[in-house]
Amino acid sequence: MTFTGFGEYAIDFYDGLAADNSKPYWQEHQHLYKSDVRAPMEALLAELSAEFAEGFGTAKVFRPHRDVRFAKDKSPYKTHCGGVIEPGRGGGAYYVEVSPAGLRVGGGCFHLATDQLANFRRAVDTEVHGTALADILARLRRAGWTIAGDTLRTRPRGFDADHPRIDLLKHRSVYAVRTWEPDDTLHERACLNRVRRAWRALRPFNEWARDHVGVSEHPRR
Repeated sequence: MTFTGFGEYAIDFYDGLAADNSKPYWQEHQHLYKSDVRAPMEALLAELSAEFAEGFGTAKVFRPHRDVRFAKDKSPYKTHCGGVIEPGRGGGAYYVEVSPAGLRVGGGCFHLATDQLANFRRAVDTEVHGTALADILARLRRAGWTIAGDTLRTRPRGFDADHPRIDLLKHRSVYAVRTWEPDDTLHERACLNRVRRAWRALRPFNEWARDHVGVSEHPRR
């Protein structure tokens, strides 16, 4: 599979889905999702797997249907398509997404189970591993990445308020993201190079997460 860019109608498809998130719209335009969104995403991940999957994780495209069992919003379809290479949820991730906002890439710990959170805080508490992560995130910020995640309002139990990395310790998830608005590159092979360069910048972060957070031993709900 050779990636040549997302299809001409990828953004139009999601613009329409955002306006009419219904089964009739999906059924009428599903051919555009398959040809202009899903197939290119699969091709993109297949090509990037040669560099990023070995020794790290497996690639997958997320399903288009939303899990609405416990959601107030019952709209059935996601208004974006995401793909990822990861060892397991939380232990580092190479993420890519196409949506009406354009192209989004990200990495790190998008979700931490309780055992992973304990591993994360244990590592951040140490001078060597905690300082290493702080330096990695600082370099990403300087390069234009946004560092985000769910955080506590106060210090986590067992840590002093004057801990040198207290802001990191407050995180219950932490990840880096970067977005490009829709442009011609999205529909060209050059999009692959854009994602590849971004993922290379994320490699130290993801390897830190793999080595010090790891995959949860708790069963997925």
